[in-house]
Amino acid sequence: MDYRENYEEIPQSDKEVLRELGRQIVEIATSPINEKYVELQKRINNLEMVKPIVYIYEMPWHEMDVYGELKLKTKHPLCRRYEGRLRRIIYKWNHRLGAPVEDPRFEYPGLDPVIVQPLQDYIYDTGFGIYVQEDVVKTDERNPVVSHRFHVQIKSEEDIEKIKTPKVAFDYDRAEREFQMLCDIFDGIIPVEKRGISSFWFAPWDELVQWTGVKEILIDMYRRPNYVHKLIDRMIDAWLHRLEQYEKLGLLRDNPMNLWGVGAAQVFAAASPAMHEEFALKHEKRWYEKWGLNYYGCCEPLHNRVDILKRNIPRLRKISMSPFIDFDKAVENVQDEFVFAWKPNPAILTASDWDPEAIRKDMERKLKKAREFNCIVEIHMKDISTVKYQPQRLWEWAQIASEATEKYI
Repeated sequence: MDYRENYEEIPQSDKEVLRELGRQIVEIATSPINEKYVELQKRINNLEMVKPIVYIYEMPWHEMDVYGELKLKTKHPLCRRYEGRLRRIIYKWNHRLGAPVEDPRFEYPGLDPVIVQPLQDYIYDTGFGIYVQEDVVKTDERNPVVSHRFHVQIKSEEDIEKIKTPKVAFDYDRAEREFQMLCDIFDGIIPVEKRGISSFWFAPWDELVQWTGVKEILIDMYRRPNYVHKLIDRMIDAWLHRLEQYEKLGLLRDNPMNLWGVGAAQVFAAASPAMHEEFALKHEKRWYEKWGLNYYGCCEPLHNRVDILKRNIPRLRKISMSPFIDFDKAVENVQDEFVFAWKPNPAILTASDWDPEAIRKDMERKLKKAREFNCIVEIHMKDISTVKYQPQRLWEWAQIASEATEKYI
């Protein structure tokens, strides 16, 4: 049967698979452990001193399935999409891989006792009118993490015009049709709820450097600063225009002042704090003014940039502290003023000699140092490109992190 042509004909066997998964999700969502996750995250976001919560996401899912737990059993495309999501949540729960969410930047924990129909699945966004041209190198055909070499497309002020404002549309008919299908599938098991966008990953510089080249734009910040200011202004204008359309179409979960702004400018890891402030933060401020609370940073080390973040990001609440920070300086600079979103190095999961005790000692030392400065900590193990096809390493790391956080208070 061609399920693309007979889209609404869902096999009964598919429904039964999803209903059973729905029952397991209800058990997870209503468990005391998950309720504790929810309470911990609320208190952390309120800057209360509690046990750090652990998140694990951006995982190499193609390496994780040693017992067949992630194997899809449904046939219908809609069912397979939701089956995949639910199986990953259940997998993380069964192996105690932190709070059971896919990405805590956008979906704060735990699970509500509902099946969520994320409306972003039905959004059509034209983007910025300029598309990446690149060469790609893979070391593992199954791994979506690859190496990129980007072709420079923006070289002058005239090229800035290549950046267009996005046009956003929403397929209401398809969204409603699939919503009714999900309601039928999960009837009597778990409610289904439509949810709009809760935030965006706002990283305009991460996009720009794919069109300008990293080395080239860093040199231009020195040689042609006016050009660079015009370039980033154009991107911020485009992003704000996109946000305005999402609001008009009713695609946000709530008013932006009740949501989180989330973003980064990773290229400035190679620049000074002064350049980071001048060419990124002073421009990005226009975006962050729109959101109730803000979470800044990704892989760029921010241990020595807390002051410039405070000056430029309104209602800053959470700062990413990447594997590349000076940890001791970071906790001293953050203290209890912001959430310290610590990101241990995922490279430890790929070591030729797996050494759990060394990991434990390092984590306990760092958490002890953070406690000396009353840091409000959460731990994010992310950007995991590989576990060497040994998911047990990640399971063991999660156990170590759980035990280490118990000693924090």
